[in-house]
Parts: sequence; structure tokens; C-alpha cells
Amino acid sequence: MSEDLKTLLEQAHRQGEYAALLQRIPYAALIGIECSRLGDELLFRLPANKDNIGNPLLPALHGGVIAGFMELAAALHLLVFTGSPEVPKIIDFSLDYLSAGRFRDTFARCQVCRQGRRVANVAITAWQSTADEPIATARAHFKIQDRTGS
Repeated sequence: MSEDLKTLLEQAHRQGEYAALLQRIPYAALIGIECSRLGDELLFRLPANKDNIGNPLLPALHGGVIAGFMELAAALHLLVFTGSPEVPKIIDFSLDYLSAGRFRDTFARCQVCRQGRRVANVAITAWQSTADEPIATARAHFKIQDRTGS
């Protein structure tokens, strides 16, 4: 991990503010991802943005934007909570769309289901109205480096 990224991550932890870290990731800045810490949990937010609409007739969010939001949320969750020396690399991503993502704020929460020395499995849930009514769920596998760098 570069010292600059490490410093940004440490500052984000201390302040509970992740905007500076997210601005370093071009796709996160493009679609407007926000992140806040609630105790020991991160809550990701994708604000309603006309540029993220895929179907203007509904209007509904583009499925690729929802997928990108969820994948990036999982990677950031791992980066923040595992102490990984670098941003984790995606191995596999499986997504289930449950309903259309309407033109409103979308939220995501992640849970690390299993973490080994080199692979982490993350479950991601995205919703708009309430967490009990998800618009999509996903499972992601990431290659991570252990702290020794192997």
C-alpha cells in the first residue's frame, strides 16, 4: 500500500470520514459513492444521480451502476476492516437483481462471511426504501494479501 493511501485510510478511520479516500478511486467519484461509519459498520450510499439512470422510462438505475456500486462497497469494506496492505483484487462477483433500482438514493451494507490468508468472501445487500426490502444481493470473492505481503 502506498504511504499516501495508508495515510488517507488512517485519517478516514480517525475522523470517520471517507470522502478523501473515495475521491482517489475514479469510478467511486464518477458515480458519487459516499461512505459513513456507524459504530463498527460501514454504510455505503449512492445518491440519486441522473447520470446513473439506465432506463429513463421508469426511471431506473443502470444495472451496471448497481453492480459497480456493490462491488466497490465490498472492496472498500475489506480495505477498511481487514488491514490489508493494498486494495483487494476481485476474483469473482455474483449478483442477484431483486427489483428495479428506482431514481432515489441507494444504500449498501457488507458482511465478511469468511476470510482466509489470501481470499475473503463478502456478502453485499443493496436497498432503497428499507434494508428489509433489498433491490439486489451479491457475493464477492477477493484476493487479499496477508500482512506479510505474500
